[in-house]
Amino acid sequence: MKRGLLLLLACIVVAGPAAGTATSRPAYRPVLDEIVHYRQATWRWQRVMGVARTRAHGHERWANHAYKRWIRELWRKRAARARRRAHNPPHEAAWRCIQRHEGAWTDPNAPYYGGLQMDLGFQRAYGGRLLRRKGTADNWTPLEQMWVAERAYRSGRGFYPWPNTARACGLI
Repeated sequence: MKRGLLLLLACIVVAGPAAGTATSRPAYRPVLDEIVHYRQATWRWQRVMGVARTRAHGHERWANHAYKRWIRELWRKRAARARRRAHNPPHEAAWRCIQRHEGAWTDPNAPYYGGLQMDLGFQRAYGGRLLRRKGTADNWTPLEQMWVAERAYRSGRGFYPWPNTARACGLI
């Protein structure tokens, strides 16, 4: 009896790892999942900034494991760079100064919404996707509001949509 139990235990120990690999995911799968994660993070931050999405070719699906790791590292660096850039809008100090004079980031009072007091026309013109997805600017994060204002600034409007507060901040 004892010998039969030992034999059974030995079979389980030997067959255990082999049986586990048949049902578990292949070793390359977590790397592909991480590539997708970092790529989506990159694109999410690029969407916040309103910049063109970095192209993806999808070569990693058929590549060897070393190339997959290289692609993962590439997208990880891109995601970190995009996040860092998104959290530091070019005129952040100016937008924060305007917001201090205009009101809270969550100000829901019509016809001007959010911390930068954007009307619906302004929101449609420079933050249409956010307006459709999240509603008016009082529902957007401060970063999203600043990047929408940055798009207006870059389109040639400068700080003139906020004439009095921009003057008070020394911007015009």
